[in-house]
Amino acid sequence: MPYLKAVIKESLRLHSPIPLLVPRESTKDTKVLGYDVASGTRVLVNAWAISRDPSLWENPEEFCPERFFDTSIDYKGLHFEFIPFGAGRRGCPAVAFAMSVNELAIAKLVHKFNFGLANGGRVEDLDMSETIGIAVHKKFPQLVVV
Repeated sequence: MPYLKAVIKESLRLHSPIPLLVPRESTKDTKVLGYDVASGTRVLVNAWAISRDPSLWENPEEFCPERFFDTSIDYKGLHFEFIPFGAGRRGCPAVAFAMSVNELAIAKLVHKFNFGLANGGRVEDLDMSETIGIAVHKKFPQLVVV
């Protein structure tokens, strides 16, 4: 189960369900990283870019679930380098429920079934490109053999 949880976290890091988080509006004039942000400015947080930032992640484009083994980084919104569901008071209210359901469903599937690619496909040839939109979807559906 620890490895499954790490795989889910790494999947969320690389393929954030909502790459641009829900817009926020500043309530007062402030300064962020030397930039003036006026009151009433709408701010979009790019969770996709944060989770692939080389200054925050070693080999950010590589799928490596092991990076979550010896760290306290979690998706609950307390670690700003990994915020697939937002952070703070405006984070997703159902994240605990959603992750429990996802972990249970995936654990049951991988426990009872073996998965492979259709038509003798190779893992190296997987196309992981995504569509543009509010929520992320794979551009091309993946056929698997169970």
